Formats: sequence, C-alpha cells, structure tokens
Amino acid sequence: MPRTVDEPHRWALLDRIVDYVHAHGVAELSLRPLAKAVKSSPRVLLYYFNSKEDLLAAVVARARERQRRLFERLRIQDDDSAVDVCRAVWSIMSSPKAEPAFRLFFEFYGLALQDPKRYAAFLRDAVNEWLVFIEQPYGRAGYSRDDARALATVVLAGYRGFMLDLCATHERSRIDRAVDLWLNALGALPAPNEIRKRREGPTAS
Repeated sequence: MPRTVDEPHRWALLDRIVDYVHAHGVAELSLRPLAKAVKSSPRVLLYYFNSKEDLLAAVVARARERQRRLFERLRIQDDDSAVDVCRAVWSIMSSPKAEPAFRLFFEFYGLALQDPKRYAAFLRDAVNEWLVFIEQPYGRAGYSRDDARALATVVLAGYRGFMLDLCATHERSRIDRAVDLWLNALGALPAPNEIRKRREGPTAS
C-alpha cells in the first residue's frame, strides 16, 4: 500500500528545516545534526523527503515561497513608473528580514552552477521567475516584449549585484547611495517610442 504522508507535519518540519538552513547554510549540511536540531530523526527526514537532494530542493522551494510572501505587501499602481517599482522592490529585498533567504539563494546558486544538470530547473526558474515579475511595469509603460525583457535583465543584474554586496559587507549606506545612482540611470533610459525611432534609423524625407 502507498504510504500516507502527514502533510501538516511535513510542512511544519520543513519550516523548521528552512530556519536551520538559513542559520547554518547548505555546504556542510548533514542529516544527523539537522535532524537533532529540528527535533526529528534521519529516518523521519528520509521518510518525508526521500533523499538529501530532494530535501534540499524542498528547502529551496519553501525559501522561495517565503521570499515571494515578502513582496505581497508591494502595491503597484498602474501609474507607477518602472523606477518607482524598482525602488519599492529594493526596499523590500534589502530589508534585514529578507537577508537569510538571499544568503541561502546565493549559496544554492553556487552549488547549482557546479552541477547544472542536476539543478537545471532551479537555474532556469531563478532567472525566468524574476524576469517575468520585473518586466511587467516596462510592458505597461509601452516597451516591446523584447525591450521589456532586456530592461528586466538589466534590473535583475543590478538587484543581485547589490544584494550580494549587501550580504557580504553590510555596508548599507554605501550600497544605498549606489542604488540611488542606478535608479537615476534607469530613469534616464529612452522612452519606448525613442527606442523604436533609434532602431528604425533615419527615414527618408
């Protein structure tokens, strides 16, 4: 008979595991000390998550859910500029509450880059999910799909560079000033019709 999984207990256990991993990282994660820390046993962990690799995948997915919940309070209006949205997103991303999730993200990203076949889905989603989110205000502003996606790529690169710096140095004043300069540069980008004119080139009179 197929086993019956106690889903509420699994989710509660997973949340304790995520808290532990946020504090200790994944590089030297071992089932025995993990099980002891979350008041469980290696056997129970394997029962609910099958293997260490599957457990890690579940941890990253749960951490990503927590990350997304941080943005639920973000209220975007139709008349908000793309720069306004970027500023609001940075305010949430750079909050101390968000740092553990981003530290875990960067650590797991490094592991995935070392084994891209095993973590292909993570590497794909780590880029595409954010691009879909970031490109929306550019689409509303009238940029083409390709231009909105390219602009979202620029923004994503900025976010991740600044967050990596913040997690490594915690030099918030310096980084916040750099973010302001970056946002000012984004605000000076050509309007959608100007980009189209430049792409089409001069027209014959």
